[in-house]
This record gives sequence, C-alpha cells and structure tokens, in this order.
Amino acid sequence: MKYSLNFIRTITCISLLFFGYFLQAQLVNIESKRMHTDSIRFVLNSDLLFNYTDNNGAYILQIGSNLSTQLKSKNLKSIYFLIGNVNLIRSKNEDFQNSYFMHARFNQKLSDVVRLEAFAQNQNNKKLTITERSLLGIGFRFKLLATNRTRVYFGNSYMYEIETIELTDQKFYNHRNSSYVSLNQAFKRYNLDITGTLYFQPQYNNIGNHRILSQFKAEVPLTKTISFSALYNYSVINFNSSLEDDRSSNISFGFTLNI
Repeated sequence: MKYSLNFIRTITCISLLFFGYFLQAQLVNIESKRMHTDSIRFVLNSDLLFNYTDNNGAYILQIGSNLSTQLKSKNLKSIYFLIGNVNLIRSKNEDFQNSYFMHARFNQKLSDVVRLEAFAQNQNNKKLTITERSLLGIGFRFKLLATNRTRVYFGNSYMYEIETIELTDQKFYNHRNSSYVSLNQAFKRYNLDITGTLYFQPQYNNIGNHRILSQFKAEVPLTKTISFSALYNYSVINFNSSLEDDRSSNISFGFTLNI
C-alpha cells in the first residue's frame, strides 16, 4: 500500500501528541522538572523516541531524547540539577522540528524557607524567531507552603541572556528578571500529582519586552520506575519591536523512566 508524503506528515504530527514531552519554545518550565525526593540523593529520569518511515523515497525521521538528573550533597542542603533534550523531525526537503536544550542548576539551602539558586542554560530551535538563547542567572527560591500534599513556591532571579536571530545574523544582549509561582498538589487517593506554574520574564529597561509561560502538568505512577504524564503549555513572547511576537500552545503525553 502506498502512502503520500502528506499522509506521513499527518501521522507524524499526531504521534507528537503522544511522544512530545517538552515545550520547544524559548521558555522552558524548569519547575515541572524538579524532583521532590526528600532524602534520596541521586535521581535519574530518561526517555528516548526513534522513528523512521520511508515510502518510495518519501521519508520521515523522528528522534526525541530527554534526560533529567539530580544529585544532593551528603547533608542534603546542596542540589545539583541537569536536564537536556534533543528533538528532530526531518523529511526529505524540510525539518519540521530541530531543537536542543540544556539547563544546569545549583540550589543551596539557606534556611527552611529560602534557597539560593544559580543556573546556566543554552537552547536552540531553528523554527522560532529567536533561534538560539544562552543565559546565566542567580536568584532566590522561597517556600511559601509545604505539607504532605501541597507545596507552594515563589522564585525571583536576575538573568543575563544572549539571543540570536539566525535569519538576520542579529544578537541581543539583555538583562532580564524572572519570577514564578508554582503549586504542586498530590492527590493520594487517586495516586495523582499535579503541578501548575506561571512565569513572567521582562527586561529591566523595557518591560514591554517580556515572556510569559503557564504550564499544567499531571503525573500518574504506573510502576515504581515508570510514570505517565500529561502536560499543557501556553507561552507568549512579546518583543515590543518590529519583530513578530511568538505565541505557542502545546498538549502532550508521555511515559517517563525513573531510576
């Protein structure tokens, strides 16, 4: 049976709803990747997708790889956190998605309520206006509420970022603020964890140039090592200039390996 290239593209796009795990935009919700593991010192989450289809020379190649790992110090007051992902969807004449993301973060407990955080990040997405973004940041994370079922956090950081527009070979050097509110709710009766997060990231000297990200995540453990997750993301990047604003929404489902 022969299939057209349009049919193959349609099937691939549908498959993304089930295998896509990260929002491939210039905003990434680090909060949803945090691991609340108490006294467990090392945690690793990883998943991998590979798919190749060829019909009479009309092929679709899809690669997706995600990694999250966390290491705590012996006294549990310092946390080292690394996440990364690579996503590629390629046909004979076009890349439908071509992106990578790396984020490293250090978290130091100062008190029961306050933590100091420092982080570095690099990401690249050929399909967006800003094709590459690199940044360094430092700030504080505050625990507003923590019970057996509910956790509420507020964070505020300073970021220095370098943004690149590949099409025009432009670079922008920005000083930006990043604030977020995060709520994590565990429903023990249904074995369900829900996390909701809202980010706001304006430039210090141009608040009209800002980024907003909201995310809703639900996770259900299937076994001790495998969980099922559902995510909804919505983001707005307002450049407050002649550049066209970026808006993106995404819903995705996936399985995660927890070690």
